[in-house]
Formats: sequence, structure tokens, C-alpha cells
Amino acid sequence: MNHAAGFVALAVALATPVALAQTPAKKANGMLVNLAGMTLYTFDKDTDGKSMCSGPCATNWPPLVASVNAKASGDYSLVLREDGGKQWAYKGKPLYRWAKDQKPGDTSGDGFNEVWHVAKP
Repeated sequence: MNHAAGFVALAVALATPVALAQTPAKKANGMLVNLAGMTLYTFDKDTDGKSMCSGPCATNWPPLVASVNAKASGDYSLVLREDGGKQWAYKGKPLYRWAKDQKPGDTSGDGFNEVWHVAKP
């Protein structure tokens, strides 16, 4: 193979989309954070892998939304929301952000109303 043909083959290989399995969250400082580094939380009122947070609750506690073609993997599962969307859950517990956290590492929602807690791996 000449250099030009090799370059074209490499360019085609790099341009071809590859479906990589990626978890919806990562571990940082003993807690789960979203891919942007924002702290994730669980809600004590959620039961049996079902989110009990919708409407104004979901405005303050945005769910960790999953794409329509997301697939459960390992400890991460999917919860069908009341609005028909999908939400990520960790070990069966739906995951949320707290709207008042301003930057990665903030945990101002931990213990809120004694029912919101930082999600821990």
C-alpha cells in the first residue's frame, strides 16, 4: 500500500462512527458526578426504580436524562419517567442534579429536607 492509500484508509477509519459504551456518570471524591463533574443525588421518596420527582420537583432536581437509545449497563439502569422520558439510575436509584449547585464539587443539596443525598458508588 502506498502512503496516499494508507492515509485515505486511516482517514476513513477515523471518520467512521464507533459506538462506545459510556457510563452516564463517573466517580469523583467518593461520590457520583455527571460527565460535566456536577454532583448527582438520590431521592428517598423514589421507590422500586421509579422516580417520584416530577413537575416543580424536577425543575429543582433535574433528572439525569438518558437518550432514547440508551442501554442499561452494569450498575446503571434506566427508569421510565412520568413524561415518557428515560432517566439514569444507579443500583436502582434514579439520579438527579441539584439546580442550586453552581460548580463541579458543590454538594449543597446533600441532606436537603432530609430526603436528598449525594449519590455514592
